[in-house]
Amino acid sequence: MEGGAYGAGKAGGAFDPHTLVRQPHTVLRVVSWVFSIVVFGSIVNEGYLNRPSEGEEFCIYNRNPNACSYGVAVGVLAFLTCLLYLALDIYFPQISSVKDRKKAVLSDIGVSAFWAFLWFVGFCFLANQWQVSKPKDNPLNEGTDAARAAIAFSFFSIFTWDYMDPSQDSSMPYAPYVEPSAGPDPASMGGTYQQPATAFDTEPQGYQSQGY
Repeated sequence: MEGGAYGAGKAGGAFDPHTLVRQPHTVLRVVSWVFSIVVFGSIVNEGYLNRPSEGEEFCIYNRNPNACSYGVAVGVLAFLTCLLYLALDIYFPQISSVKDRKKAVLSDIGVSAFWAFLWFVGFCFLANQWQVSKPKDNPLNEGTDAARAAIAFSFFSIFTWDYMDPSQDSSMPYAPYVEPSAGPDPASMGGTYQQPATAFDTEPQGYQSQGY
């Protein structure tokens, strides 16, 4: 069954965009892509404040530049990763090598788990820094909605990346392809094979005459 592993038996088919966009795995990847834009876009546009008495901008998250830098870096890299694996989803049906398909599946599973962890760290980091931020640093509450949006979508991204496991979706192009079998072997089931009675039985099954 080596030739049918990881969908190798389906390789070489034409690319079908309608089938691709209907796959839950692809939908989650696009949603994660949008979430990453929201996170780094919110921080870049409204995550830095400046006060008239200060010449330099500071991060809205407790004046901690590492918080803003982490959010922007994770968001941008997640954005690029989603694009990379969307391209892999499109190219995957053309891969005929079982080893290459297996590498693609394992890398997708590992990357999804890795990014779920990074988003979890990012959510905890941003939420903690936002909680300890001092009101005097932002008396006009500038950029507060954007800061909360970055935290919220970091939390949502944990689940979109966590559920992005191709091995859990049988409709995915990554799902292993199982060749049909002829059924279980009666000898391997521990029982004995019995031939059913047919119309050609030599023994009569009905009324038998008795001698007097």
